[in-house]
Amino acid sequence: MSVLVGRPAPDFTAAAVLGSGEIVDTFNLATAIKGKPAVIFFYPLDFTFVCPSELIAFDHRMEEFTKRGVEVIGVSIDSQFTHNAWRNTPVDKGGIGQVKYTLVADVKHEICKAYDVEHPEAGVAFRGSFLVDKEGQVRHQVVNDLPLGRNVDEMIRMIDALQFHEEHGEVCPAGWSKGEKGMTASTEGVAAYLKDNSAKL
Repeated sequence: MSVLVGRPAPDFTAAAVLGSGEIVDTFNLATAIKGKPAVIFFYPLDFTFVCPSELIAFDHRMEEFTKRGVEVIGVSIDSQFTHNAWRNTPVDKGGIGQVKYTLVADVKHEICKAYDVEHPEAGVAFRGSFLVDKEGQVRHQVVNDLPLGRNVDEMIRMIDALQFHEEHGEVCPAGWSKGEKGMTASTEGVAAYLKDNSAKL
């Protein structure tokens, strides 16, 4: 399993269904996220079990992603037509409804291989999530096995941490949440932070 943190997010061009519902043949990652942070998340298959809960969870938090200027892009090995059918299936029938972010069709498995999240036996993607900064660098990744649904709120926390660091230059200690103090990356900064905050870690 590759660690992409600190490296450029692998670029790709593929068919996709946009958040508007439009189907396009040449969605390009670099063009879509140029100058913006992004979350790229992989999931095994449309019309399955854990997956709709995750995709709906992302959709329910789209206002939070949008407030932070973050593009959200989902990827699976299904075709754009299957993505479209799933979007057009009601939630109470196992669908995901009109989710407001892009779903990319990785039918040749090229994208999940580039991000090294393809399951070696099942041939589908693990539940991989990648936070990409506005320079196109991967800053955070987490990969769950197929039965384990991800925590979308944790991704939002990581976005907040990255944006706090970018704005203030401070680092974010364990369990940091938006509105809390950061830490100066120095011996003195660590000591000052731990003096006031070690008990709650």
